Amino acid sequence: MKILKIYVILIVAAISILSCANKQQDEAESLLQQANEYFDKKEYNKALRSIDSLRNIYPNAIEVRKQALKLYQSISLKQTQEELARTDSALQAVILNYNYLKAKVDKDRHELRATPEELQMLTLVRMKRDSLQVCFDTQCAKIKYIHKKQKEI
Repeated sequence: MKILKIYVILIVAAISILSCANKQQDEAESLLQQANEYFDKKEYNKALRSIDSLRNIYPNAIEVRKQALKLYQSISLKQTQEELARTDSALQAVILNYNYLKAKVDKDRHELRATPEELQMLTLVRMKRDSLQVCFDTQCAKIKYIHKKQKEI
């Protein structure tokens, strides 16, 4: 009789654990679905926060977490590609401005008319160009890295 009670308690405990696991799996999938919806709406930061919540709250939902990792990489890739497009546009504009100023300053130097203001402006534009170039190169490297990681999965 005592053994029967132990078996009943074990069976009830196993059933309750399984039902909790199924409930957690459903909740994790719900968060993943929410992240997908945010991604479709191009609300990338919200999508990333949903994935972070999923990772923190449901560490044992392995299959859902694998799907979330793929989505996380897709979101990061899309974000970086959009940032790269903006950086590239800004960089091209600054390069044109720099080339114009450089030609003007070189001409003024040759004629001994270059002013300190012109030289300072040229230096500032060159610094901006170099800064944007570093951002551009970093974003390109990040995209390559994400592509590499996507192939590993």
